[in-house]
Amino acid sequence: MSQSIVVLKFGGTSLATPRRLRLAARRVRAHLRRGEAPVVVASALGHTTDGILRRLERCGISPAFAGREVDRALATGETLSSAMLAGCLRKLGIGAISLTGGEAGFEGSGEFGRGAIARLDASPIRRLLAGGAVPVIAGFQARRPDGETVTLGRGASDTTAVALAAALGPVPCHIVTDVGAVYDRDPNLDAAAQPYRQLSHDELLRLAEAGAQVVHPAAARWALDHRVPLCIYSYRAVFGEEYGTRVG
Repeated sequence: MSQSIVVLKFGGTSLATPRRLRLAARRVRAHLRRGEAPVVVASALGHTTDGILRRLERCGISPAFAGREVDRALATGETLSSAMLAGCLRKLGIGAISLTGGEAGFEGSGEFGRGAIARLDASPIRRLLAGGAVPVIAGFQARRPDGETVTLGRGASDTTAVALAAALGPVPCHIVTDVGAVYDRDPNLDAAAQPYRQLSHDELLRLAEAGAQVVHPAAARWALDHRVPLCIYSYRAVFGEEYGTRVG
């Protein structure tokens, strides 16, 4: 494939409303128009995961005795958002196709609710790209060798995206979120918080492990181990003017 690949991960807040879904679709289109080949990873819309957990709790359904069913229920959040974003792209005339984690080549291991990425076969993504399609992948999930779906832990859509970027290159991975950059402290709590414009992979990992909420620690570790360049910015950023945080 002659075009340069870029992975775009959209957080739940950046997809929380129909307007934001359409905005995300237009951002993907802008990358296409720039001559790039986007691969998209979607988190669950807004607070969908919390809503699913509340419904399960109200029904008395617990991972203690129904871990498989809890994981299958939770995985529907990302499956829904990836399908909706792919639909928005199709409305723009873009040949997008949504995929579950398993369909995208993510093989998982471990128990329900505590899964991990064991292996990633990027050939399904490469085939779609070669055919001119835009893959839109449900984050946070993988398929075990026994065929079961396992979730990868809260916030793990970041890890899905960074793992994809590593397997496809490494290629750049953009984390599109609800804050403008990685900050030295929570900007929602401290108006004097200052953004980092450039970080090393080691610095990002230290911040993530210290509690920074912008990038999941497992994703920061994966980026460090595989030297995946990251760009972290707000969904409100004007395309081409994303003055967020660059890593690596």
